Amino acid sequence: MLKVELHVHTSDDPVDLIPHSTATLIDRAADLGYDAVAITLHQRQLDLTPHLAHARERGIVLIPGVERVIEGKHVLLLNFPSVVDRADTFEEVADLKARHHGLVIAPHPFYPLPSCLGRQLTAHASLFDAVEYNAYYTRHVNVFNELAVRWASRHGKPVVANTDVHRIGQLGATYSLVDADRDASSICSAIRAGRVAIRTAPISTARAVALITDLTASGVHGRVRALRGARTLPAWPPLANPSE
Repeated sequence: MLKVELHVHTSDDPVDLIPHSTATLIDRAADLGYDAVAITLHQRQLDLTPHLAHARERGIVLIPGVERVIEGKHVLLLNFPSVVDRADTFEEVADLKARHHGLVIAPHPFYPLPSCLGRQLTAHASLFDAVEYNAYYTRHVNVFNELAVRWASRHGKPVVANTDVHRIGQLGATYSLVDADRDASSICSAIRAGRVAIRTAPISTARAVALITDLTASGVHGRVRALRGARTLPAWPPLANPSE
């Protein structure tokens, strides 16, 4: 079984302000015993070529991916060619799936944000290969993941556990175990076939508050930067205790 994370952002992200680099992410994943990571920047699939040698040295399989806004909703598209960056509609995603052997995941589908799929998940159920169990929950508040698990059960879809990493300290407590060979296509095929198990633990309420405060502030900062057309990312302070 491979320890896998399928929803990660790095400092190459064109939308959100992320402090850790792709190299730092690879090193941290290796230190935590991961076998594979999908880097899923918002709106743009990262060219993994410059990072492959380092990932191989650290024993990490890199899976190409992107978190695209599809008709206003976030969708994870994994192991597609770079033309995935032109997909804007559910029809275009369906066309991509017909021509390529990629994986389509519904990220945090029932969280109370306008960008989350909600009813669109059911409207396009056949398009999705798996549903995300998101790491952002506490022991007392987990209704949004519970809705996702029930939806997946009703529609016969596998569930994957993802961290949606925006801060490197998030990585570790929630992940998927996939019964696959050590390559991106095999991992995606195994998930599609349901050969996946999730491992997850809630975060504390204090941690949740700290994360949402930090991510909201950096999200606003990142969007202002994007609007101004800046080409470099300023440093952003990490959480005081990222290992909590």
